[in-house]
Amino acid sequence: MLTYLENDRKTYEERMAEAIADIPLYTSEWTNFNPSDPGITILETLLGFGSLQQESLNDIPFLVKQNLLKLVGFTIRKGKTARLLLSAENVREKVSIPANHKFRIGDMVFETNRQMLIEDRKVLGIYGKKEGEEEFSDFSFLTDREITVPAQIFGEKPGEGDCLYLISDSLPEPGKEMTFFFTLKERYNRNPADKKTDKLFADILWECYTEEGFKEMDARDNTSAFLTSGEVRLWMPDAEAAVFTGAPKHGFCIRARLLHSEYDIRPKLINVDAFLFEVWQKDTICECHGYNHAGEVELVSELAEEAYIDVFVREAKGESYRKYEYSSDPGETGRYYSSARLGYGRYLFRFDRQRRLYGPERGRDCVRIVVYTESVMRRYSLGRVLGYDLQEIELPFDHVVASSFCIIARRSDEKGDYLYDFVRPEKNGEADLYYHLLENDGKIVIEDAGRFIGADLFLAALATTRGEEGNIREGNTLISDTAGGTVDPGIRFYNPGPGTGGAFREKLESVRKRFVEDMETPYTAVTGEDYERVVKTTPGLCIHKAKAEMDEARNLVRIAVKQGTDEDHPRLSEMYQRIIRERMEERRLLTTRVELVQPLYMPVNVSATVYTKMHFENAGKLIEEVIRQKVDYCSSEKNFGDPLRFDEIFRAIEMLDCVEYVYDLSLRPKSFAGAKMQDADVYPAGNCLLYPGEIRVETVTFEGE
Repeated sequence: MLTYLENDRKTYEERMAEAIADIPLYTSEWTNFNPSDPGITILETLLGFGSLQQESLNDIPFLVKQNLLKLVGFTIRKGKTARLLLSAENVREKVSIPANHKFRIGDMVFETNRQMLIEDRKVLGIYGKKEGEEEFSDFSFLTDREITVPAQIFGEKPGEGDCLYLISDSLPEPGKEMTFFFTLKERYNRNPADKKTDKLFADILWECYTEEGFKEMDARDNTSAFLTSGEVRLWMPDAEAAVFTGAPKHGFCIRARLLHSEYDIRPKLINVDAFLFEVWQKDTICECHGYNHAGEVELVSELAEEAYIDVFVREAKGESYRKYEYSSDPGETGRYYSSARLGYGRYLFRFDRQRRLYGPERGRDCVRIVVYTESVMRRYSLGRVLGYDLQEIELPFDHVVASSFCIIARRSDEKGDYLYDFVRPEKNGEADLYYHLLENDGKIVIEDAGRFIGADLFLAALATTRGEEGNIREGNTLISDTAGGTVDPGIRFYNPGPGTGGAFREKLESVRKRFVEDMETPYTAVTGEDYERVVKTTPGLCIHKAKAEMDEARNLVRIAVKQGTDEDHPRLSEMYQRIIRERMEERRLLTTRVELVQPLYMPVNVSATVYTKMHFENAGKLIEEVIRQKVDYCSSEKNFGDPLRFDEIFRAIEMLDCVEYVYDLSLRPKSFAGAKMQDADVYPAGNCLLYPGEIRVETVTFEGE
């Protein structure tokens, strides 16, 4: 059933017509297609039974299909809003940014998830220091985005004890967090690390200078010790930061110290962006705030300026909510509240149970305040729960953020008064109303109405997202919504890294396809392509090239591997060999032996005589450049053992605009130990990569006849 593909919903008559049309494809003896023919009667019976089965499979409820896939380990990937880190420049004084404050780039909206405090805080200097040396290397230019010169922060040979110092004019209070983004020069793609390979090549201890000296900081390092670009989130230690005078520039200091180093690629840092805050790609159009206080609560919401607010109160623990109305008379009895505006987006709500006889009972979310924008106010009513199975209700918006979504179910008590319950999707036991959200399509499907048959549904919280579109590239300036003077319009907000994580909720059919693909993908390596794929996807490693050769007579697989490093012709390190062998032991056939082969690099000498057209001054350099590109296997897509074709280089030279014709061309490897000649072509060994040796190009200007 999990591998079953739902067919188009065709009628019985359509399927019967298709079946009769296919009969001549199988036999030429069956010529009577009338209903009186016994064969047609049998076909009608079987097709009718098959159609019933087909309809039954097509009508399997969503929840059943989802649970079947969950049993085999495949769950629906939830939709996520893209996350973005922003820096704030030109900050003159402390700025409090409220939750759900909007930042815009074009028609794309990003929002804060919580209240943020932005301060005028800068990195004054960045310095590197080798263990045992007194001198500092000045890398302060890394804070300038206009300069993209990579800095080898730990030198040519990174070692234990080497440090990177970040000097700032101030730091947060003890226990507070801060976020940095480090942009590194990445030459090769590195496979994502796992538990075995995390901190394999290096480990860094982050420290803060305090009155007690350097103290360790809690850190979440997404750069894997400066192996890839990413953020580093740090938490201040439980001690006040102090001014550090041991660096060329004095200030508050954060230090990254190498605990061990076996880098395969030496870190080269391009930029450092400090004291960032996070925003999320979503556009909130109604929001629900919950409070545990019973007397008075403060609402902080910029949406509240549009003045569409509903207040709900739980008067006793375990009961449903009641809706309260505004009253300016403090002595009026009934379900009322009073409110006062404290400032832009800030309102105070008061409840007086003693005077009004009604009020909230202190407890979790005893008060809920729903704030609507004008765009949703006219469409916040969703419809009524009718009670039949799998009832679908359209939402006024699609591409909904599931984590922010909530509805209000309104029903009547025995006296005819309204009761209100706040229900989130797929929450069992919450007011006995169970539904799931089709966030991409903008629908909810009610699985179990329970005691809410006949209830009216309303929006309580809703935000929309753009999914993968929110994964914008780095280097943009975002515009802050500054209505009411919440944020100084002179502050510049910039994203040093790309947006990440944005995606719509996965469709069930996509989950099923993933399951089928996983079933069809071999875990155990059998073919040469399998072994190459397993090597290239080894977690944590940079694998540039891999080539497997099968020796069936000896039941042996030889794998040549070139790791990605800064070196031109690297050998496979012992660490790489160990990690790859461990992975091969998990994936190889029981009786098959695997042998890792060191790469062999062979220079190829090329000699060419070319007639060039007139008025081309740099023809010789252009020809030599093309030859080097074709011969260089280390930088191109050419793999181990791929032949170097004479005619391929000949055509590449001949296609140049400056070339009239190629008079003479010869290729020859420097040694026949790793390559051989066949006709005019060079055939390297299975573990050999070619690269340019001596290139001699003689050009003759062609003047015509």
